[in-house]
Amino acid sequence: MVDPEITITTLGRRTGLAASALRFYEERGLLHAARTRGGSRRFRRSDIRRVSFIRILQQFGFSLSRIGEVLAGLPDHRTPTEADWRGIGEGLRDEIDARIATLEKMRDSLDGCIGCGCLSLKRCALYNPKDKAGTNGPGARYLMGERPGG
Repeated sequence: MVDPEITITTLGRRTGLAASALRFYEERGLLHAARTRGGSRRFRRSDIRRVSFIRILQQFGFSLSRIGEVLAGLPDHRTPTEADWRGIGEGLRDEIDARIATLEKMRDSLDGCIGCGCLSLKRCALYNPKDKAGTNGPGARYLMGERPGG
């Protein structure tokens, strides 16, 4: 039978993270380790999936704070089931779709006006006359969902 608990070294090897990163995740409440009598950390084998999930969300720009909110929906006292993970995925779907839409818009707008207020392209005078986008706040206003002339 496979041991349900693994060491921090094993978890690090399986997830590609240093023990210091795993301890950091633990300090932030993203992971929870049991302790042996000697004080060594023991993680559940299912924490391999949990850490992998954390890394994926980080790569897609989610903050550790937001990841913690998402993971709070998983049970602490048992290994999460497929249904638990499905619920997490469904809960993130709208947020991920919005990020995808923003990235697609950014990809498609990089060669044109994104409403940043720089007025450096000739066509900016058409899309953003008198830096109208800049009056709505900092950043790429049109990329963030505002429309030229709106």
